[in-house]
Amino acid sequence: MSDKRDYYEVLGVGKAASDDEIKKAFRKLAVKHHPDKQGGDEAKFKELNEAYEVLKDKQKRQRYDQFGHAGVGGASGAGGGNPFEGFNFNGQDVHFDFGGAGGFGDLFGQFFGGSASQRQGPTRGRDVETRVVLTFEEAVFGKDEVLALHLDDECSHCKGTTVEPGFGMETCDVCKGAGQQVRIMNTMFGAIQQAVTCDHCHGKGKVPEKVCTKCRGSGTERREQKITVKIPAGIDDGATIRLRERGEAIGGGVKGDLYVHIRVKADKKFTREGDLILSDEHISMVDAALGCEVNVETVDGVVTMKVPAGTQSGTDFKLSGHGVPHLRATTRGAHIVSVIVDTPTKLNKKQRELLGEFGSVGHKGFFS
Repeated sequence: MSDKRDYYEVLGVGKAASDDEIKKAFRKLAVKHHPDKQGGDEAKFKELNEAYEVLKDKQKRQRYDQFGHAGVGGASGAGGGNPFEGFNFNGQDVHFDFGGAGGFGDLFGQFFGGSASQRQGPTRGRDVETRVVLTFEEAVFGKDEVLALHLDDECSHCKGTTVEPGFGMETCDVCKGAGQQVRIMNTMFGAIQQAVTCDHCHGKGKVPEKVCTKCRGSGTERREQKITVKIPAGIDDGATIRLRERGEAIGGGVKGDLYVHIRVKADKKFTREGDLILSDEHISMVDAALGCEVNVETVDGVVTMKVPAGTQSGTDFKLSGHGVPHLRATTRGAHIVSVIVDTPTKLNKKQRELLGEFGSVGHKGFFS
């Protein structure tokens, strides 16, 4: 049972409200609660946006009126919280990138607390990005994807220490173990002293007595690595999975991270809207008038759906539990089937006579 408020209640309008009334109500409340305004309320502003995104769209509003929140891809209704926030799946971080103007650098700062250059702590290796392309079904059900990447890994000879085995470290004779050098910079304000990282020991204060003869002091060597990425069921196009310390190595430091960007191929039969799967089924006008059973193709296989007599073209039917799994819950969304009634364009003489005879019985229309 969803704890979301009714979207009409959120906007303060009735269910019979016109598109213009909904728009005016949203604008008025959005100005009042905008988080950038003094006294604004970010939570209410997000709730208003969510309600308006559904009610301003004719098809989404129709499904909401018929099925409630479950009819409009209630991804945020399962597990609570913002569906676009990051979460942890089997030790992997998953978040969503919808193409913000700042690119990957801004995304990194937004989700993980600043750019790599701003981070404190041990020296880190290079972060690595790659992409995985999934089919629609693979995104729905998840999978284990094995990546083969050529990366700088820990040197097998010195184990990343940069030191030839059998030798140790000695104090850097440039910075005398301080890890920093003081430089004098001449500026328009005069000479300024500045402490900078020692470029000989790279801030460590120590250097190898003898550098590794295999990696020549880099602490790394290039090799192919097989990395398994566990892609969770229900992941969507635009998600990014972060594997901590599975990027490239660096001598004397920790590995960078591996970012796996997810792309999902379009499907010929299905489309996705949040946790909903949408598809169309065509039936004849006779089946629509008399009622029938339709074999609907779903991601779980064929499901038989009953279409009642008198069904109008464009009517939606809900197949509960056949949609997309929720990322942070064990439940699934629904599969919404839109029934399209096909009107024949070519009739033989007998068919014309029968339809003419039927039409002469009454004047209220075929589906009255």
